[in-house]
Amino acid sequence: MLADHLKKNLLSIHTTARDFNYMWKKACDTAARCIDEAKEYSKQRYEKTHKEPDFREGDQVLLCALNFNNPRVLNKMRYSFVGPFTIIRFIVFPVSLVKPYHQTGEDEFPSRNKIHTPQNILKAEDSIGPVKKIMKASKIRLNGKDDRQYLVRFKYPTADRDKWLAEDSIPDGYLHLRIFRASRRA
Repeated sequence: MLADHLKKNLLSIHTTARDFNYMWKKACDTAARCIDEAKEYSKQRYEKTHKEPDFREGDQVLLCALNFNNPRVLNKMRYSFVGPFTIIRFIVFPVSLVKPYHQTGEDEFPSRNKIHTPQNILKAEDSIGPVKKIMKASKIRLNGKDDRQYLVRFKYPTADRDKWLAEDSIPDGYLHLRIFRASRRA
């Protein structure tokens, strides 16, 4: 072969290349040793502190919302966890994305604000007289559908008798809603 015809003394490696090769091998060996030590240390720490989660049927859990896409909500306004959900049979999500839910009582957080949802929604036949004006609009979820409700002030009763009504339940609703929307635009 060709290598047999070359003279042995003509093949020489430059000393700088040999030193670089030695340095490279030493660096690789050191890096491999450090990685093995780090793996061993991490394994010991994990086994020392890790506690396997114990979820059973009927437990309530929160689910991490990282993988849920909701384009209408800004990232800083997203909830980090959603729920609580009740485990029916077994968890189908990775355990790392689930955490147990602990319900808090009112005595633990007495100053917590409660979300006001309009409860006294009336039909047109339950109204208390002619409509004076529409005060506010609110979007609520009823029976799985988004529904817009309006706070209606009637002519004769006092302001504490204002009622939340659906759009089709307001007497002469088209006229009053037109006035309300025009006042909001101005």
